[in-house]
Amino acid sequence: MQLDQINALTTEQFIALLGGIFEHSPWVPERAWPERPFTSVSHLSDRMNAVVQAASRNEQLALLRAHPDLGTRAQVSQSSTSEQAGAGLNQLTQTEYDDLLNLNSAYRAKFGFPFLCAVKGSGKAAILEALRTRSNSAPELEFEEALRQVFRIARFRLEDL
Repeated sequence: MQLDQINALTTEQFIALLGGIFEHSPWVPERAWPERPFTSVSHLSDRMNAVVQAASRNEQLALLRAHPDLGTRAQVSQSSTSEQAGAGLNQLTQTEYDDLLNLNSAYRAKFGFPFLCAVKGSGKAAILEALRTRSNSAPELEFEEALRQVFRIARFRLEDL
């Protein structure tokens, strides 16, 4: 879809189109809509990121928690399924899968939200290493890193759209 078409959408159409950019969080495009017209994909991305940055801590936490655990075999959004498959997370050995589940569980217990990583262009080994490394982060630093990863994920999704 072209940017001029996106700028011409009604609020409802805009939210329907962009509601999945930030996983199960249609409030992000809803709050960004009044910022139209967007002059570029970067402008649109920046405005939606600003909405998240201006949101309350509880809203940000809900956004982080709306994402699935990486490698989960549960029902996830089509975007998440495609992104994770592209990184090889649908082809884990049983040992890798068990490691991922254990690391995800420990990470979630420590931070209160799933490990978030913009996996596009990454492989399963790099993702597992990032999970191990970031599990040692301080909670506030990891919260900020998780938001940065959400912004990267959203940008990739927006570019794909």
